[in-house]
Amino acid sequence: MSEIYTESLNRLIEEFGRLPGIGPKTAERLAFHILYAKTDEALAMAKAISDVKTKIKNCKICFNLSEEPVCKICSDNKRDKTIICVVEQPKDIINLEKTGSCRWLYHVLGGHIAPLEGIDADHLNITQLVSRVKEGGISEIVMATNPNLAGDGTALYLCSLLKNTGVKITRLARGLPTGSTIEFANAKILTDAITGRQQIE
Repeated sequence: MSEIYTESLNRLIEEFGRLPGIGPKTAERLAFHILYAKTDEALAMAKAISDVKTKIKNCKICFNLSEEPVCKICSDNKRDKTIICVVEQPKDIINLEKTGSCRWLYHVLGGHIAPLEGIDADHLNITQLVSRVKEGGISEIVMATNPNLAGDGTALYLCSLLKNTGVKITRLARGLPTGSTIEFANAKILTDAITGRQQIE
């Protein structure tokens, strides 16, 4: 912290510096931007941050982000409610939806199985997925976990749990490069992966 700046300005620079990808110089630049911005603009940003932390919760059905008990996707009667696409994180839904190829429902696991990181199946929304399938009316589960070791391992584990349910289980085609993440895939790659999904044996 600089002895030249005030305590509040130093604190703001420090907080910006905690953000991913933000170095000291950028943190300083952002802090001065807020300092010299119109009061209404700065307070609007503060209000937006407050709302994100206080209003957003998980959909009680699919665990997507929502400000209501049930998210907009689960509430959409135009969706194909016989297909559930399983993803690791809510941001994966955003990228899949940008393709315009998805009219199904989703289920957010909340991560992937990673024993070395202390994350096992009990830490994820897996029991809830199995319950949704056993309730009936589901014809296909689309595994859209990331095409890397952890994502593939999680998908295989889910397959073992669902193999006797009679539901078809598919995986996004390998238009997605192995080792990548859905978050950074472009719409064309995701569209190819969606339309070319294959059944898991």
